[in-house]
Amino acid sequence: MNSKISVRKCEEYDLNKIINLISDIYSKTGGPEVHGKKVLLKPNILSENDPEKCVSTHPVVVEAMIRFLQSKGATVFVGDSPAIHTQRFRGEKCGIRQVVELTGAIWVDFLLDPVEKKIRNHDVRIASIVDKVDLIISLPKFKTHELMYFTGAVKNTFGLLPGFSKAKQHALFSDRNRFGKFLVDLNEAITPDYFLMDGIMGMEGPGPGTKGYPINIGLLFGSTNPLAMDLIATRVAGYDPLAIPTSKIALVRKIWLKSEDDITYDGPEINSLIKTDFKRIPIKTNNNISVQFIKKRIPFLRKFERRPFFIHDKCTGCHKCVNICPMRAIEPDQSNRTRIVLTDNRCIRCFCCAEVCTDDAIDIRVKIFGV
Repeated sequence: MNSKISVRKCEEYDLNKIINLISDIYSKTGGPEVHGKKVLLKPNILSENDPEKCVSTHPVVVEAMIRFLQSKGATVFVGDSPAIHTQRFRGEKCGIRQVVELTGAIWVDFLLDPVEKKIRNHDVRIASIVDKVDLIISLPKFKTHELMYFTGAVKNTFGLLPGFSKAKQHALFSDRNRFGKFLVDLNEAITPDYFLMDGIMGMEGPGPGTKGYPINIGLLFGSTNPLAMDLIATRVAGYDPLAIPTSKIALVRKIWLKSEDDITYDGPEINSLIKTDFKRIPIKTNNNISVQFIKKRIPFLRKFERRPFFIHDKCTGCHKCVNICPMRAIEPDQSNRTRIVLTDNRCIRCFCCAEVCTDDAIDIRVKIFGV
């Protein structure tokens, strides 16, 4: 696989400038021929929030990629499945649906007629559009992620699973390492043909939802290689790239790259781009098997892990956290429906609840006492 990645500085969401940068990046990294092809654009739409929140791929980046592909003779489809995906989802608040309609691209509802695919001997529901297009182009957002530390090219493919199929995978692969292996398996089975990461404005701190903080990164990243993209992007964020579970797993398996040294980098000197003050998710270092064995037999030790903590005064009782929880560890208090109760021994620390909360009512932190 092509191991080249191009990075270009871009400080603002200027449509014409971004189109020109995409043209340059796409050419330098050997993007696939799209003339006469049906192309699915898969942005990152975690939830319906204003673009300024930096929760989703910015609509100007989506529009720029649509117009670039259309200028090359492609028929463009656009779609994603957010964390809470119901039939009411339109992709409008994030501005992407309006861009689709403005450009004459075709919006795709991932909930319609999903198909079953075998992912490492495991049946997974996938949006049926993947079998109806010639190419898939992924548009991840530069963001932190409470579970996987960073959400980039490999993680963005997870949105091809429609609706609550995603929560099911969290239940089946209930820790950081197992979930990382599943994400790599998924990308092996369905590898998008190109990746363009929106790092003009990114997210730091407790991402990937509205608890994170917008930050100017000022970069666009492009590659046909998801691992090359994630290794470079996480280095810019100040992470040790091998601390990211998906990257480490893929490198051990020698998928996409045999080593980081195989990357052909095209862009400004990498050390000049590193955000030394970037607010990262703390890396959990106690993944030793014996430590995990002891924790399972002494449940109290789980109290010293970072976990969801509910701020009841901010809760509006929308119950998104209740609906998304794959283990049914979150329930409304029967005496007060706006008060949420966590059954800690059921919680798998996937942090989906914090991702979908739009009321700033869930923190992820160590909390030995209380719910």
